[in-house]
Amino acid sequence: MEQHIIQLYPQPGDKQPLKGTYLAHNLRRFAGTDQAYVYANFIASLDNRIAISQDGGNGMRIPQSITNDRDWWLFQELACQADIIITSGRYLREWAQGNAQEILQTDDPRFAELRDWRLAQGLPPQTDIAIISNNLNFPVPDVLTAGGRKTFVFTTADTKPDKARAIEKKGIPVIVAGGQTGVNGAAMIDYLTKRGYRLIFSSAGPKILHLLIASRMLNRLYLTHACQILGGEYYAGIIEGKLLEPAADFNLNSLYLDPAGPGGQSQLFYAFDRQ
Repeated sequence: MEQHIIQLYPQPGDKQPLKGTYLAHNLRRFAGTDQAYVYANFIASLDNRIAISQDGGNGMRIPQSITNDRDWWLFQELACQADIIITSGRYLREWAQGNAQEILQTDDPRFAELRDWRLAQGLPPQTDIAIISNNLNFPVPDVLTAGGRKTFVFTTADTKPDKARAIEKKGIPVIVAGGQTGVNGAAMIDYLTKRGYRLIFSSAGPKILHLLIASRMLNRLYLTHACQILGGEYYAGIIEGKLLEPAADFNLNSLYLDPAGPGGQSQLFYAFDRQ
């Protein structure tokens, strides 16, 4: 990972190392405030595909042509700064099947320096985990509670009591944070804020981005655009849900050009702040 990137905004600059780019954003400075700071990250093609399917909309997967180690490094820089990471029951099902990228454990030697960075900040080696699930239909791996890690499950008012009890027997509280149709983002973030979480990273999908934006809980959006157009009839974009009224306004915070993106094509790293 020797190639450099180029800052384009706010000030055009010279080449700089990829490593350390998002650590330099110093998100931990927001951890001292009373209100939790929430941020999210996606990688997409130029035509806004974050996941595609070739079998009628089932089994959505991140397009292999846009995934790359350089974007994944920056994802890890965002994750390592967090107090807690938001994920979903769907992710845990895919993780159990070996079909998901690893966000639950920090023992990958490729990211040892980021684990060391957390320890140097006085943070535990692994972030805590918040799981959003309407149906509680997911496995509960031991990694969710290993080493003193805390995990929370947020669900709807019509949750199945037997499934909730099975999860709680493993030491994971199940919190009702919403009505019949879905988890309420403000209720979830308020719960976590009251328990001392100040820096919250959403690594989840487009439906969860919608609930965070609709509830005005999202502060910053990180977006990688791989310079490829994929097409396809069945795909997912970065957000999925009802029309946002009014529309959510964002301002560009930073922009970097990576000349050595996937397949030798360039990619762009954006950060946007919610107005």
